[in-house]
Amino acid sequence: MPTPSPETTTPDRPAEGLDLALDVFLAQRTRLFRIAYRILGDASGAEDVVQEVWLRWQLTHRAEIRNPAAFLTTATTRLAINVIRSGRHRHETPAEPQMADLGDRAAQDPVLSAEQATAVEAALALLMARLTPDRLAAYVLRKGFGYAYAELAELLRISAPNARVVVHRAQTRLECDREQPVPVEQHRRLVSAFRAAAGTGELEGLVQLLVPDP
Repeated sequence: MPTPSPETTTPDRPAEGLDLALDVFLAQRTRLFRIAYRILGDASGAEDVVQEVWLRWQLTHRAEIRNPAAFLTTATTRLAINVIRSGRHRHETPAEPQMADLGDRAAQDPVLSAEQATAVEAALALLMARLTPDRLAAYVLRKGFGYAYAELAELLRISAPNARVVVHRAQTRLECDREQPVPVEQHRRLVSAFRAAAGTGELEGLVQLLVPDP
C-alpha cells in the first residue's frame, strides 16, 4: 500500500503539526485498511477508502480531536459503508458484506476483535436497511453460519427451493440503493445476538431474533 504524502505546509498548519498528523495516521493505517476490507471485501476499494480518510484527516481540526484512533475508525467505517451504497462499488465489485468472515469465531486478538465488531455493526446495518425480515434471516444464517437451504426452509416455513430463491433475492436486493430506516434498538439487539452466536456457536438467540415464533 502506498504511503500518504505529507500535506502542504501553510501558516496555520506548521510543519511539526503535519509530521505529527502523519505519524498518527501511519500508526493506524494497517488497522484502518483491515476495517475497510472487512466491510468491502475488496482490497482496491479498501485502499481507496484509507486514502480518502487520510485526506480528511489532513483537513480536520486535529487539535479538537481527543481520540484520533476512534475518529479515524469512525471515518473509515462510514466511508466504507458509503462505498457499498454507491453505484461505483455496485458496478465494480459485489455489494455483499463478507458475512462468513464476520462470523469467524477464531479471532482472539483484542485489536482484531474490535475491528471485527466495527465491521459487524456496519454490515448488519446495511442488511437491515435493504432487506425484508425473511430475507435478512435467510441471508444472515446462510452466509454467516452456513445454514443449509433445508434448514432455512424449516425455519421460514417454506420449501427448500423457495429458501434458495429468498437468499438469491436478498443478494440481488443488496445491489439496490433503496433503503429503509434502521431502528437503533433493533440494530443493537441484532449485533449483540450475531456476536454472541459467532463467539459461542450457540445460535438459538440469533435464530429467535431473526425468526420469532408466530
